Amino acid sequence: MNHVPLLATQRLHLSNGKHLRIFRSGNGPPIVLLHGYPENLQIWSQVAPLLADHFEVIAFDWPGMGYSDEWPGGTTPQLLARRLLLILDELRVSRPTVLGLDMGGQPALAFAAMYSDRIQRLIVMNSLVFGDEQTSWEIRWLRKFGFNRFVLRTLPGLIFRRAERTFLSRGERLDARLRSDFWTAFQKSAVRRFISKMCAGYQGTLSQLPEMYRTIRCPTLVLWAEHDKHFPLIQARRLHEAIRGSRLSIIREATHWMPLTHAMVLTDTVRRFDVQIPVDEASS
Repeated sequence: MNHVPLLATQRLHLSNGKHLRIFRSGNGPPIVLLHGYPENLQIWSQVAPLLADHFEVIAFDWPGMGYSDEWPGGTTPQLLARRLLLILDELRVSRPTVLGLDMGGQPALAFAAMYSDRIQRLIVMNSLVFGDEQTSWEIRWLRKFGFNRFVLRTLPGLIFRRAERTFLSRGERLDARLRSDFWTAFQKSAVRRFISKMCAGYQGTLSQLPEMYRTIRCPTLVLWAEHDKHFPLIQARRLHEAIRGSRLSIIREATHWMPLTHAMVLTDTVRRFDVQIPVDEASS
């Protein structure tokens, strides 16, 4: 992978006394980018500058992840949706487009269902949205008996290296500075402890989410990688069917970390969705 300039971030002091690492740039309607793990907001390092020509782009490290302070309380998608609402209030952002990747996808969906008056559009990418549907063997194994929480606590290097091998196409490697930013945060025991807690919260409530999907009424784009090794297209197609009036777009040849490898086509698809230009099911 070519050199990737990292996003210029700041540590924002919130009214609750906590610090939030955040990137904010651009002019236009607001769009909020939500990451998963083991990455952080720098997963958007190629996409955010491109989107900033059309949007005010806001990306942050989830509280407890990356380089943001942890907040007390639970970690279900519904509770993270509530945290997103509090952060938007703090930033005085009223009705953004919300884009969620991986473990950012479930809180984005919950936010759209719970706070319909606070969202303009919803975009969900490469997430575990149906717990009873097909995933990779790794995801099945990690979810079984809470193995993911054990591995997160004890074998962070194994998880990180596996993500590098399976989230990118064969032969692709993370840029060194980007990898350092991801790994420096992920190796912190407090961050991994929080992610472990989040995995438990998600697992405990995942079966409740499909009912919420059917209540979503904002314009929704289900944007998926053709070759996501962990969350196959059946996840995307079922989500598309569950959300009335949603659109489905599949980025050809893309894998899980497509914001890094397919930034241009991803950005173009998001822009087209924002101005309501028809989005083809398959994008090259």
